[in-house]
Amino acid sequence: MRVASATVRAVSVVETVAVFALIPLAIYGVITLMTLWPKFTRGPRYRPGQEWEYEPVWWTANPAGLGASTAAVPAGETGAGVPAATARGGARGNW
Repeated sequence: MRVASATVRAVSVVETVAVFALIPLAIYGVITLMTLWPKFTRGPRYRPGQEWEYEPVWWTANPAGLGASTAAVPAGETGAGVPAATARGGARGNW
């Protein structure tokens, strides 16, 4: 039975650099362009102090209650049948 012999050839420095440097750099470049593409194609951003050139957009979490009005309750008083709040708290955790 005859076995096919494998021929091994030497790899040049240029081929080595291409495989271990240029191909990975090309892959990283494509990934970088894909992630930065939306930033490059976006329009100019609004900066504080610039003129606002657009119509105002009013937003509400409850469109059905847009016409309903609520009466303000002064501090320290309670509304009709609502007990006064006794809990204390805050961002610093003073309970």
